[in-house]
Amino acid sequence: MTRADDADFAVSLRAKYVGVIFAGGSRNLTEPEAMTVLAVVPRSVERVGVFADQSADHIVRLADHLQLGVVQLHGDHSLKRIAEIRRDFSGRIWTVARLAGDALPPEMPEMMAASDGLLLDAKTPGALGGTGVALPWASLSEQLHEIRGSTSIILAGGLRPENVRQAIAILSPDVVDVSSGVETAPGLKSHDRMRAFRDAVDHASTPT
Repeated sequence: MTRADDADFAVSLRAKYVGVIFAGGSRNLTEPEAMTVLAVVPRSVERVGVFADQSADHIVRLADHLQLGVVQLHGDHSLKRIAEIRRDFSGRIWTVARLAGDALPPEMPEMMAASDGLLLDAKTPGALGGTGVALPWASLSEQLHEIRGSTSIILAGGLRPENVRQAIAILSPDVVDVSSGVETAPGLKSHDRMRAFRDAVDHASTPT
C-alpha cells in the first residue's frame, strides 16, 4: 500500500494482511510514509513490511517502530540472515522464492524450515515483485505438495480478480498476495478491483 485510504479500504474488505514496501521500486515508502499508511490499520490486521538487502538490525528496528507482525524478505535471505532477524524479532518471517519457470530452488526445504512462510513470486529481470507476471500454477502444485509442511504458502505473481479463483483451486495457498492486479497505476489501488478480488477469493474453492 502507498496510500492510507487504500489501506483503510483493504481493512474494510476484511484483508488479513496489509503491506508496505521498503525494497525499492515504484511502491517504495520512507519510514514516515509507511507510518502514515499503517496508522489506519487496526491491530487485528497483520502489518507486513517488504524488505530487500537491508541489514538485520535495520529490519528489526523498522519492524519494532512500525509494529510489524511479518517481515517479508526478498534479496539475500540466507539461513544466517534469517537467524539474525529471528533473534531480535518476535513476529513472523516470510522468505521469497522468485521463480523463473516451474523449478523450485534446491535449498527450498531448508528455507521453509527456517521461515514461517514461503512466498512464491515470478522472477522478472530488474524487479523484485509487483510486475503482474503469473506463475505456472499447475506444474508447481505437485512439487509443493511433496515439500509442504507447517510453513505457510503465500502465493503472489500476477494475481488479479479474473484469475485468483483458479490459482486457489490449483495450489491451495494459505495466503494470496495482490498488488498490481488491483491497481490503475503502480501504487494506486482501484477500490472496485480490490472489492472484486475479495469477492473472487471468498468464492474460491480449494482441493479436498
